[in-house]
Amino acid sequence: MAEKILLKGNEAIAIAAIRCGCDGYFGYPITPQSEILETLAEMNPEKDTGMIVLQAESEVAAINMLYGGAGCGKKVMTSSSSPGMSLMTEGISYIAGAELPCVIVDIMRGGPGLGTIQPAQSDYFQIVKGGGHGDYRTIILAPASVQEMNDFVELSFDLAFRYKTPVVILSDGVIGQMMEKVELSPVKPRWTDEEIVRLHGDWATTGKTPDRKRNIVTSLDLDPHRQEQFNLKLQRKYREIERNETRYESLLCEDAEYLIVAYGLSARVSQKAMEMAREEGIKVGLMRPVTLFPYPYDAIAELVPHVKSILTVEMSAGQMIEDVALAAENRVPLYFHGRMGGMLPAPEDILKLIKSIAGGTFDSADVPGFNKLWLR
Repeated sequence: MAEKILLKGNEAIAIAAIRCGCDGYFGYPITPQSEILETLAEMNPEKDTGMIVLQAESEVAAINMLYGGAGCGKKVMTSSSSPGMSLMTEGISYIAGAELPCVIVDIMRGGPGLGTIQPAQSDYFQIVKGGGHGDYRTIILAPASVQEMNDFVELSFDLAFRYKTPVVILSDGVIGQMMEKVELSPVKPRWTDEEIVRLHGDWATTGKTPDRKRNIVTSLDLDPHRQEQFNLKLQRKYREIERNETRYESLLCEDAEYLIVAYGLSARVSQKAMEMAREEGIKVGLMRPVTLFPYPYDAIAELVPHVKSILTVEMSAGQMIEDVALAAENRVPLYFHGRMGGMLPAPEDILKLIKSIAGGTFDSADVPGFNKLWLR
């Protein structure tokens, strides 16, 4: 029987990392994700599995330690929150430019600046659209439960090594701090050095010996012709990821006349609002992007001809809504509801907006937060 335990989202991330055979965690404490580092330090997996847990002197140091570990073909990960992710973006670009696998967890908080330690979803532009310099992308998974916080760690490592790319688990302070029952993933042993040579010896720096070549890990190439060809190679890889790894969840969309699009915690709140609307006879469906890159443009676009309008719900001033607009192609009215600064959307407020949209009486001042008609 599968092992189940009551965990915080942050604790689930830490335990899943140990159980999936992670080799090293390098991080720096910042609210609201500090329990990831604290849980790993308390569990001290080095004595049982050999996994290294290290508090770096800064987020800049942590991401560069990740660069080094990934270059050796090891399963390595880090975690941070919004201001810390800003410090990591240069290193993430280097890792993407060197085509190395790693897992990065961002438990978002409100900003800008130091902002608040309360939850938000305002890192969307920073994380989903690249963040650092250069034409690179990272795979982004957006969990909506503590169970998915657990499940997405192993999935992230699988995707990172399959495509030789950083993978980001993008969550928020509510899911990081909330407690739910979690079915733990099976325990997997760490790869041996011999297995790393066999599995990843064609690119990892496993050492030069008489029977294998030397690998050089770098993101630097001063020849513009080679650099262009490398960038074209990256773009082909990102298109392959778009074809194969787009994930989403659709709820009651088959007969929906009104569609909500939301991810993470906002999707959980929106699901309750959808259920309340259905009880009042308003046919509402919910589309939850699970991957934010690749984004489920086609899945949303297929629903557009069948709905009267779309409402996007975020804990931000409206960042994902730009991707919803791209999918909708201005074919239906697009409404937005956003809470900021650590405030959470409420099902009752979303329901009120849905009723006003359905009744043709939408007023942006009706409920707290930032509400607007985005496109006509």
